[in-house]
Amino acid sequence: MSERSDVAPIPEGEFIESNRFAGLSTILALLGLIGLGLSVVGAFVSRHQFSFSWLFAFAFYFTLIAGCFFWIIVHHVTDAEWSVVVRRQLENLAMLMPLMVLFFVPIVIFRHHLYEWMNIPLGHDPVLDSKRAYLNWHFFLVRSIFYFVFFIGATLLFRRFSIAQDRDGNPGFTLKMRKLAFVALPLFGLSLTFGAYDWLLGIDYHWFSTMWGVYIFAGAAGSSMSLLVLVTAALQRAGYLKETVTTEHYHIMGKWMLSFVVFWAYIGFSQYMLIWYANMPEETEYFIRRNTESWNALSLFLVIGRFFIPFAILLLRSPKKKPQRLSLIAGWIVFMQMVDLYIVILPALHGTGVHVTVWDFMPLLGMGATLAFFYLRIAAKTSLFPNRDPRLLESLRTTN
Repeated sequence: MSERSDVAPIPEGEFIESNRFAGLSTILALLGLIGLGLSVVGAFVSRHQFSFSWLFAFAFYFTLIAGCFFWIIVHHVTDAEWSVVVRRQLENLAMLMPLMVLFFVPIVIFRHHLYEWMNIPLGHDPVLDSKRAYLNWHFFLVRSIFYFVFFIGATLLFRRFSIAQDRDGNPGFTLKMRKLAFVALPLFGLSLTFGAYDWLLGIDYHWFSTMWGVYIFAGAAGSSMSLLVLVTAALQRAGYLKETVTTEHYHIMGKWMLSFVVFWAYIGFSQYMLIWYANMPEETEYFIRRNTESWNALSLFLVIGRFFIPFAILLLRSPKKKPQRLSLIAGWIVFMQMVDLYIVILPALHGTGVHVTVWDFMPLLGMGATLAFFYLRIAAKTSLFPNRDPRLLESLRTTN
């Protein structure tokens, strides 16, 4: 790798000063305690409502974090150069996965409120009996443990190699991470797909779709790239990454956002069209419920808000090259991911129409504030970008 005299020297690293976000961390800690505390109250007041509200919040944050992990894998598998300067933030966000294990505990405790198939004895439902080999509690638990072990174990390995390279600049760590990525990629696909079936499709166990895992993946990938834009822009507003992340990097991230806006719409429409056209009762029940009363209006809002609005804006070049405008679109996409998962989960509880309660917001607040609090602590421990990655120079010179 040759250096050019007209390029600025490679920066040595950039760190968050101690106590830089002390005030924000305190606020986040208080909000997290309030949100989680009120969620506990909700668990006593209305266990059924709490169970679905908690699963909704868990699924929303899990897809964001899993999506960040996916982009780490893609970075190494493709040997990408442009994403070197933003990769550390993906690693920081993916490091929040151990917290999701703790947030999964209430789902295990209140599983009988969420998954009706766990309450039906053998011989009472022929459809369920045909699926007993897969839909049984012990196998469900084993699969969930496997998903978390994989996500956390692979994330920690990527993190370990990345930080080690920061210390000595050994290019061998890049090769190790690339090999790890090739192993992690198929395991990621299996874990996210079957996790989506187990935790989300399990609440409508009669229904099935072979495109379900891809649909959840499309939402996770697009919303996590949007989250990366928001985090990077926030750090730049705080005075960091000014000399490393440029408008060219935002432009590329914006193009990825556009790609997955289109991909999400393609998968969503294909799933809907094929099932509706076949018109088989055991397949159409999912969409019939979401086309009922006010759920129909919210579903229409999702289609317009998740596809038509961001698609029309992201087609333009200028919004993708202006961090403030791109952040607005990114925030909107993250919000629409939340709406999407609300429509996936809550109709199983309120099948006659949308019924928003205060308990829907408490887990969102508690988990979100807690995750943000720990993100700040994780981000402060290392350089904000991999300062000795052998492709850093090319990343700094990225143009497109």
